[in-house]
Amino acid sequence: MSKNNIVIREINKDDNPYIEGIIKACFHEFNIPLKGTAYEDIETTQMFESYQKENEVYFVVKYNGEIVGGAGIKQLKDFNKEYCELQKMYYSPTVRGKGIGKKMLQKCLKKAKELGYKTCYLESASQLKAAIHIYESFGFQHLEEPLGNTGHFSCGIWMIKEI
Repeated sequence: MSKNNIVIREINKDDNPYIEGIIKACFHEFNIPLKGTAYEDIETTQMFESYQKENEVYFVVKYNGEIVGGAGIKQLKDFNKEYCELQKMYYSPTVRGKGIGKKMLQKCLKKAKELGYKTCYLESASQLKAAIHIYESFGFQHLEEPLGNTGHFSCGIWMIKEI
């Protein structure tokens, strides 16, 4: 995979159906519950509109001109303002295992720090073993219970990292 074929940029309105499709496909592929997860979030159908505040951003990845995934940063809902949440980090099977997830995680953490956040939180599903491994390799630590009010009661993995 040539770096020339990879473009990471902020989401635009036209990206909504593509990123929604990638996110929802992952739930079916990995047999993740649909209730109590990002699958049923209204944000998932309106990704561009959902990341327009000053302290949040969502990046999409294009590979060979096609949107293949994304990840975002947003203040952790109903929690300390210095905590952000890494949100909706999903990728098409065609680009998994090629380092894009790591590159996006680096970009998101750098942006979170620029936005003034001190700690990054994330929630995941136990089925997403490769993603959890990447988070651990970046220094994320497992928590015993969730933080904030994400509404994702079906997520059983909670992790945190100082940034």
